Amino acid sequence: MTVPQDAAACVRQLREEIERHNYLYYVLDKPEIPDAEYDKLFRELERLEAGNPLLATPDSPTRRVGASPLAEFSQLTHRVPMLSLNNAFEEEEVAAFDRRVREGLGVEMVEYAVDPKFDGLAISLIYENGILVQGATRGDGYTGEDVTTNLRTIKAIPLRLHTANPPKLLEVRGEVLILKADFEKLNRQQREKGDKEFANPRNAAAGSLRQLDPRITATRPLTFFAYGLGSVDEVDLPRKLSAVMDYLESLRVPVCRERRVVQGVDGLLDYYRMIGARRDGLPYDIDGVVYKVNNLSWQEQLGFVSRAPRFAIAHKFPAQEAMTELLGIDVQVGRTGTLTPVARLKPVFVGGVTVTNATLHNQDEIDRKDVRIGDTVIVRRAGDVIPEVVRVLPERRQPGTQAYNLLEAVRHVCPVCGSHVIRLPDEVAARCSGGLFCPAQRKRSLLHFASRTAMDIEGLGDKLMEQLVDRDLVSTPADLYTLGLKDLDSLDRMTPADLYELGMNTLASLDRMAEKSAANVLDAIKASKKTTLARFIYALGIRNVGEATAKDLARHFGGLDVLMAADEEELQQVPDVGPVVAQSIVQFFAEPHNRGVIERLRAVGVHWVEGERAPRPMASAISGKTFVLTGTLPSLTRDEAKEKIEALGGKVSGSVSKKTDYVVAGVEAGSKLAKAQELGVVVLDENNLIELLGK
Repeated sequence: MTVPQDAAACVRQLREEIERHNYLYYVLDKPEIPDAEYDKLFRELERLEAGNPLLATPDSPTRRVGASPLAEFSQLTHRVPMLSLNNAFEEEEVAAFDRRVREGLGVEMVEYAVDPKFDGLAISLIYENGILVQGATRGDGYTGEDVTTNLRTIKAIPLRLHTANPPKLLEVRGEVLILKADFEKLNRQQREKGDKEFANPRNAAAGSLRQLDPRITATRPLTFFAYGLGSVDEVDLPRKLSAVMDYLESLRVPVCRERRVVQGVDGLLDYYRMIGARRDGLPYDIDGVVYKVNNLSWQEQLGFVSRAPRFAIAHKFPAQEAMTELLGIDVQVGRTGTLTPVARLKPVFVGGVTVTNATLHNQDEIDRKDVRIGDTVIVRRAGDVIPEVVRVLPERRQPGTQAYNLLEAVRHVCPVCGSHVIRLPDEVAARCSGGLFCPAQRKRSLLHFASRTAMDIEGLGDKLMEQLVDRDLVSTPADLYTLGLKDLDSLDRMTPADLYELGMNTLASLDRMAEKSAANVLDAIKASKKTTLARFIYALGIRNVGEATAKDLARHFGGLDVLMAADEEELQQVPDVGPVVAQSIVQFFAEPHNRGVIERLRAVGVHWVEGERAPRPMASAISGKTFVLTGTLPSLTRDEAKEKIEALGGKVSGSVSKKTDYVVAGVEAGSKLAKAQELGVVVLDENNLIELLGK
């Protein structure tokens, strides 16, 4: 059977093009074409190979998808043993390593090749005449498992080396791993399917690579980085490891971008500190750094001791996971009212510090991990990230422990202010309902109350509000209108001039507050007393009640007292108010603390025209249409554009979905524009929007 020359040429061209895009996407993270275009190329190659079976060679990208399951892995003996490295944990041990190297070579200064120590699975790749023919795990260093078929599914690993003159034999050594972002996505998919989550990226990578069914491996987001060579034949290699890594990179073998060449022990330690500082921002997990003598002739001269080389060492970071005992569970209240369970731990040294507390996130996480007081737990700490309880060791659990329930533990009341704690059906978090009163939520609720789209108190920004709260000058929104007045019973006897003078004296005592600035803030506070019902409802900060819903509520009820007395059934008569929003509103007004603050706001003069309903939007071509605004428009601010859209009956959403009718894109539109294009949503610029509104 002969193969048409044009088909063979087309197959060669397609393979080169597909492998180039694999390299751009999986190694350089710089894709040139969208996924749909890549799929077209791949399908065309599959079609040509199916029609011309002689062209279906082992190095084809189509062979990455996985073959039939294996009964078991065969054993493979390494041509050159894959020995482990000795470890250093202290700077003194690194200095001793450098001293031994210098003494062994009889030199004053040594150049080292350094790179991160990946927390993955070490493997060996055998290329013969540029073609990947075999791959194996490290195993015991002398014998590993033949996982060639699985390794072929990893798109970061080239099936053919990118060179016109491939060596007869080249053994590449490196690490298979899963990037952090891919690991999070993988576990999210596991949760959605109801399957068990992976403990960490290393376990997930090892388990994925050792699947007997390569088709399963093909679905896992594995990647690869080379760190050196094993056996070589008929290739003239450079005599420095750093140059060898450059050579591998030219063959399109993935190598680490964070590798460096340094001089002496000071260079080693500087690199260790630099990578340690960047560790949390790296896309992959590492557990230290590796130092290797850069001169390959010197490596040969130093040789090996026992099962480790004399020319290399791993400098390990402090452990990021440790085992300890969970002594109790406290509950903290965040600035949005969220109650977070926090584990009190028997002190344990992890990630370079002593940890005594760790987050448990929420009740769902406690239930999923089955965390109980008295359990032995694994705690993880990564850099500045809050320590968390990763998992429980149930085999160490003492009899008689009880499941933990957060709502029962706090007796359904906020541990900070005593307001009721609620948990809506569609939310994982339990929340304090005393938003206007709770000290834990004070700064956030006050800033929201004063914001431009709420009470519009100009000049009351983060810095000033922080001082007012920290100095205990303001506790609730009502206190903004009586600054400096301690005895509220004397409010009736105070003249406007007296209150103004008190406010000026109070603001003048704060940092960076000149007389003119203080006067401007007091004038803005005074002006805000006259508002609208819609603005006031929005300013209260009721969960799930945004500007549009506040207008709908004001339009429907016309007065605050009627709204406060409404039950869930009555509230659901308002357009776009469903069961969740209705429940939030009822629970907010049911809290006596919130009602008390509202009464005080009215007492200090905050008012609106009762019975004056928010204007109904004009009937127009965009009534009921959903818009998303993204980027910077040439002349309109986002708020101005939003007001114009809502005045004509349109709705403005913060996220793009299939229900979005229009996306209005300005300069630097970003991901929302990309999402709109992906979903086929109509995209408008400012001129298009103005034209549409004009209709």
